[in-house]
Amino acid sequence: MSAAAPAPAPDTTTTSRSWHARLRFGTGDRAAAALLLVFTILAILWANSPWGDTYEQFWETPVEIGVGDLVLSTTLHHVVNDAVMTLFFFVVGLEVKREFTLGELTERARAVVPVIAAVAGLIVPALIFVAIAWPSGEAHAWGVVISTDTAFLLGALAIIGPKFPARLRAFLLTLAVVDDIGALLAIAMFYNTGIQVVPLVVAAVLMIVIALIRFLPAWRGLAYAVFGIALWFAIAAAGVHPTLAGVAVALLIPVFPPRRTDVERSAELSQAFRESPNAAYAAALTRSLRDSLSINDRLQAAWGPYISFLVLPLFALANAGVHLDAETLGAALASPLTWGIVAGLVVGKFVGIAGSTLLIRMTGLGRLAPGLGMPRIAGGAALSGIGFTISLFIVTLAIADPETQDLARVGVLAASVIAFALGWAIFTIADRITPPQAVGKVLARPFDPSRDHFRGRPDAPHQIVEYGDFECPFCSRATGSIDAVIEHFGDDVCWVWRHLPLEAVHSHAKEAALAYEAAAMQGRFLDMSHIMFANQDALTADDLCRYAREIGLDVDRFIEDFRSPRALHRVEEDQVDAEMMDLHSTPTFFVGGRRHVGPWDSRTLIRALEASAQPRVEPSP
Repeated sequence: MSAAAPAPAPDTTTTSRSWHARLRFGTGDRAAAALLLVFTILAILWANSPWGDTYEQFWETPVEIGVGDLVLSTTLHHVVNDAVMTLFFFVVGLEVKREFTLGELTERARAVVPVIAAVAGLIVPALIFVAIAWPSGEAHAWGVVISTDTAFLLGALAIIGPKFPARLRAFLLTLAVVDDIGALLAIAMFYNTGIQVVPLVVAAVLMIVIALIRFLPAWRGLAYAVFGIALWFAIAAAGVHPTLAGVAVALLIPVFPPRRTDVERSAELSQAFRESPNAAYAAALTRSLRDSLSINDRLQAAWGPYISFLVLPLFALANAGVHLDAETLGAALASPLTWGIVAGLVVGKFVGIAGSTLLIRMTGLGRLAPGLGMPRIAGGAALSGIGFTISLFIVTLAIADPETQDLARVGVLAASVIAFALGWAIFTIADRITPPQAVGKVLARPFDPSRDHFRGRPDAPHQIVEYGDFECPFCSRATGSIDAVIEHFGDDVCWVWRHLPLEAVHSHAKEAALAYEAAAMQGRFLDMSHIMFANQDALTADDLCRYAREIGLDVDRFIEDFRSPRALHRVEEDQVDAEMMDLHSTPTFFVGGRRHVGPWDSRTLIRALEASAQPRVEPSP
């Protein structure tokens, strides 16, 4: 998650920024998985209907694209697998780039467990497959069992509906990123058609050009598209699967968190448009809003739904049409290839992910997020055996014989069904034995007037607690919301500040928190917070001392208190509480002791505070 993004709901939304994570948990995941399943069933029914011959005939329809004497001849099936699926790998690449730059994979403590589990989930299935499938002569197709289908995985999790799934979902999404990287590397290194040097050099030059596009003053989107298409042809000519051009372009596209100056500029233009609506202001505001987000974020948001609801269903329709006649099923039951795929995906993924996670916890090399225990990991590990999109994709790359491909597809489909059933059983049994508890839904440490820094009456009927970061631009914007809330309620609201310095992305946030505490020891914490929010780009130790002097503090005492164990303890105590509640984005609000979900503009916060003061009506039995 972007360090400055609004805090997600602890139990109903994800903490990952992947394109799947942008779909609302439950409805979006179920819809995407349901559509993928429908098109899979349609492909199977079509291939096994009285008109089954038309399935192969349709997808083998010749397609020619030409300009003058230059003609590219292919088939409709290859258009889907080689061209359309490039968009899928492009969005996967965007997700990978963002996770390594701003997301879960930037923080070792959070990343180590799912990363190691993902690596084990790549290696163990491949070893099991090779051991079982060796007699078939298709052991080189081990890539079929290494990848998890993220769309089906999240859809299955939404269908099963375990309580409080957000922590597990974040774990699985982080794991899926590493899983995707492994699958992409396997395709590039082991399933190419022989490397051609000259086209590869051309591809390298094109990648350098694409990396420089970010410096263009305009037309960057068009430039990415034009040179991306050129890169696709160069990689195809080099003997590497051309879909990897999508990954290459995505990794070269910049990603960055929203910048405070850009956000403030958008706010100023929005105010100007409200005061004087006209086309010029509207165009400027549109450009400002667009430019405040990285092109990575914009592309994921724009293309994610098309991938989920168009590209992947189309791929399923083109590749899941396995012949399930008695002869094929009989051959599959006796085939080491089929059983190798089933065992690799179902057993290998479960043992690799769950076993490595347990080992990491036992050795102390890593730790799970609060509220995430081994029963949940076991259920997620079982569902990770649902291999579909990339598994079927690699089937077409690794196996040449159509009949043998059908045996492999039977294994992939059977493994997916078994993995879903196993995951459902584990979640059902585990949740009945040990009912899970919500994490971060209720304020862990109640408001303490003798300890906390606050504005308003400590006995006010309305209470709002904010966990914030003085270097976070959105916390700065939230101060306006809080001011409006206090103006609305007057003495009937009490606002409490607690520290959540995001040190991984804000290098001076911890020092600013210590300065706040040092100023509080002289009774001037509000003045210090205001001046620090107004100067978020200047929060070095020298800057903080200057601010202390400007607001009239005893600077020598300020410096002493700034370095004191007391100030450090106060800040770290808030950080421990935040860690226990699994808070890792700012600002995060608790209204009436319960975590606020949704926007934090003044109107929304006022409504939430008014609702929190209403007596709770328990549902009748």
